[in-house]
Amino acid sequence: MTLALASLRSRAEPLRHTLIALALLLGLPALLLAVFPRRLATGLDRLQADAALLQSFAARPGTPPPPLWLERLGPQQAQSLWARQRRLWWQFWGPHGDAGSYLVLPAASGPAPAGALAVDDLWVFAPSPLARQLLAQQLTLQRRPSRGLDQRCTASLLQRTAVHWNGIALAQMLGPIAPLTALLQQGCVQLSGDGASLVWNGEADATAGTLTGAPGWLPPPASTPLDPPQLLALQGTRLDLLLRGLNASSLLRTTLAERYGLGPEQWRRLKMAPFSLELRQEPQGPFRAGLQLVVDLPPDRLFWERWLSDLSRSLERHGLERHQPLPRLTTWSRPDGTVVGGWRWLATRRLLWFLGPIPASVPSSAPLADVDWRLQLRPQALAQVGLLPEPLPLVVRRAQRVQVQGRLERGGASGGSQSSLSGRLELR
Repeated sequence: MTLALASLRSRAEPLRHTLIALALLLGLPALLLAVFPRRLATGLDRLQADAALLQSFAARPGTPPPPLWLERLGPQQAQSLWARQRRLWWQFWGPHGDAGSYLVLPAASGPAPAGALAVDDLWVFAPSPLARQLLAQQLTLQRRPSRGLDQRCTASLLQRTAVHWNGIALAQMLGPIAPLTALLQQGCVQLSGDGASLVWNGEADATAGTLTGAPGWLPPPASTPLDPPQLLALQGTRLDLLLRGLNASSLLRTTLAERYGLGPEQWRRLKMAPFSLELRQEPQGPFRAGLQLVVDLPPDRLFWERWLSDLSRSLERHGLERHQPLPRLTTWSRPDGTVVGGWRWLATRRLLWFLGPIPASVPSSAPLADVDWRLQLRPQALAQVGLLPEPLPLVVRRAQRVQVQGRLERGGASGGSQSSLSGRLELR
C-alpha cells in the first residue's frame, strides 16, 4: 500500500506543476489587465497628431445634447447617442481652423453610424465630407509613437477634462500677436471648476513637445483683482520670455535692427532683464489704450543712452518730433502735436517705455514668487475696446478676469523651454 501511494504521488507531481504553470499563464494577464487596464481610446494618439486644438469633455446625459452633437449627428441620432454617453468625449480642430471642428466619441458595439469615420476604437464625425476625406488620408501616414508632452497629454485627455494645443492653434486664435507666445507653442492643461471660476494646471513647451520629463506641478493662482483702467498686466523675470518669438523671425529681426537699432548686442543684453508691462484703457483722446513697459536694464547706462540716441535719430527720420518736458522724460509726437510715445528714466538702470499718452502711473514691479511670469487680463473689457482677438474661445471672451502663470524648468538640455503652467478664469 505504501509503495502504491508513493508511486501515485510521484506521477501526480508533474501534473501539479503543470496546473500551477497553467494558472499563472491564464491568471497573470487577467491580473495585469486589472492593474493596468487597456486605454479607452487608442485612436486618440493618432488624432492628436493632426489636431491643432483637442479638448475632452465629461458626459452629462441628463442635459440636452451640445450644439456640436446636433450639428454633426442631427437631432434624432444626437439625442439617442447622448442619452447613452457615459464616458468622456472629444472635440478637435485641424490645422485649418476655418474648416470647423470634429466630434469624437468612443465607439459602441454594432456598426458605425452614418457619416462616422472609424479610427481604432473611436468614431469621428467631420464638419464636411471633404474634411472627412482629408482626415482619412492623413491617418494613413506613418507616425512615430507619441512621447514626452504628447504622451502625457493623451493620458490626461483619456481620464479627465483637458485641453491640448500646438503653435497652429495659437496662430489661429491670436493672429499677429502669436509670436509673443513662443514659450507656449505646445501645451496641455487639465481643467476643473472652482465655484464661478475655471482653473487649470499643466505644462507648456517652446519646442516640439517631446521632452521626456514632466515639469513640476504649479498650483493655480489665487484670485487677484485687476481694476480699471488696467486691461492687461504682464510681469516676467527676463524679457526673453516675451521677445524670443520676435527674435526667432528673421524678417522681424531685420526690421527691428534697421528701424529701431535693436541689433544682436541689444538683444543679448535685454533678454535677461526683468520687466513689467501694462495696457491701460484711455477714456478720452485719440488712443483706446496706452502701453507701458518697465525694464530693469543690465549695467552700462552709457550703452543704453547711445542706443536711445540712435533710436531718436531713426524716429526723427520717420517724421516724429522730440520733446523733453522733464529732465528724465522724452516724448515723441506727430506734427499735429499728438504724443504717440516716449521713455522716462525712473532710476539709474530702470527705464519706462510707453506707447500712447504720457502714463499717469508706472506698472507694478513687485517681485514674483515661485513663478517666472504672470499674466492678468480683463477679456470683456478688452473686447469692448476692440483689443481682444476675436477667434479666442467664447468662454475666454466672456470672462471678467483671466490669470495665467508659468515656471521654467531649471537645467537640462531644453534651455528653459519647458514650463509648468497654471491659471484661473473668472466669469464674474
